[in-house]
Amino acid sequence: MLKIYFLTLVYVLIAFASPAQDIKGAWGGVLKVQGVELRIVFNITQAVYLYSATMDSPDQNAFGLPTSSVSFEKNVLKIEAKNLYISYEGTYNGEKFVGKFTQAGQEFPLTLSRQSGTTPAKKPLRPQEPKEPFAYYVENVTFENKQAGFTLSGTLTLPKKEGKFPVVVLISGSGGQDRNQEILGHKSFWVLADHLTKQGIGVLRYDDRGVGESKGVFATATSEDFARDVESALAYLKTRPDINPKKMGLIGHSEGGMIAPMVASRNKDVSFMVLLAGTGVRGAEVLLAQQDRIAKADGMPQAEIDKNHQFNQKLFETVLENTDSEVMKTKLTALLQASLPTIMPTLKPEQYEAFIKQQITAIDTPWMLFFLRYNPATALSKVKCPVLAVNGSKDLQVSPKQNLDAIQQALQKAGNKKATIKELPNLNHLFQECSTGSPKEYAKIEQTLSPTLLDEVTTWLLKQTK
Repeated sequence: MLKIYFLTLVYVLIAFASPAQDIKGAWGGVLKVQGVELRIVFNITQAVYLYSATMDSPDQNAFGLPTSSVSFEKNVLKIEAKNLYISYEGTYNGEKFVGKFTQAGQEFPLTLSRQSGTTPAKKPLRPQEPKEPFAYYVENVTFENKQAGFTLSGTLTLPKKEGKFPVVVLISGSGGQDRNQEILGHKSFWVLADHLTKQGIGVLRYDDRGVGESKGVFATATSEDFARDVESALAYLKTRPDINPKKMGLIGHSEGGMIAPMVASRNKDVSFMVLLAGTGVRGAEVLLAQQDRIAKADGMPQAEIDKNHQFNQKLFETVLENTDSEVMKTKLTALLQASLPTIMPTLKPEQYEAFIKQQITAIDTPWMLFFLRYNPATALSKVKCPVLAVNGSKDLQVSPKQNLDAIQQALQKAGNKKATIKELPNLNHLFQECSTGSPKEYAKIEQTLSPTLLDEVTTWLLKQTK
């Protein structure tokens, strides 16, 4: 089944276009994929000769997804959303656009008809989102990554304006995240910061480099680069008279839970650390398990899961075994060419070249190569400070057993006797109470963070900050 994968990247929405027809407004149609119908709506706006658009996938509760370019020339509409690996091309016949929708090299017929008005961008219910007035001190701050030469922007919350407080730095998961780590309307870092600050613990959360108000470039950065940003945050906090420098800790979610040990293993300023769905094994192993678990939850036949697993394993092994970029790309190309007839039977031979290029481009990035190859045990086996590592039992993205066991083993190798490892029942990767744990549920669940998770983290932190 086709899935729309949405990232937090934002692209410029402008391309030159023809003013011959008025195509402003909402244009929608239905994709039919493997017996499943999925509504797609493009909301097109125009400024003089320039068009822009957002995309909605109402059946997936996704609205306002950004596109990267829009053009309308000689009755042909072209829309591209590079961050989603999506494009649409259709010809206007005076009433409708008749064309094709493409995602990751797969094409599907899609006819767009004018809708009555734009699709309303539904604001999901998020009852835990903090509201003013806040019962604590809030300050927008900037700090410098001197090594990289740019500033990062964030928000520091403290129990009161005056005092000397313990503090935690929040480290976001993969993808360009703002200071609230907003995903599908859930502002988990804001909810966490609000809860902890009310309990007497200061919190610094910040926009990732190149995101929001932070400078720097996100696209070429790796987890190691993000670790340097965290170290810059700690250095900044040490300069503040309202922070207790002997009570500074880290809380990392997902990739952030991989980055936190990198920092703690080499920085004595880290007094304690919380890993929320952090990884304990190499990234390639994490992704293999993730793909299997999500596919199973989505109802894919086991034979199909096994076939995909075997292919992805070969793909990741190729990346791990070949550090020379050109050699790696040559071998990946050969692997994909040999495998596409089996793993992508709906793909036409004439589409192979474009599809292969797209797949290799997605893999051959600094971040992805680092993530696939990096083993978190390298840093975890050097961490001496108190550690709380928690995961949800229904986390399909970071397998709890696979990763919690590995984290525990690495900390034992470090001789760390101050580690607490817990699997929390019925929670997903975002630490929401859920039914299946599938990413499809994230947006539909109103809860942002389970009270169980909030209580677990708070109770543990209060013991470390006495």
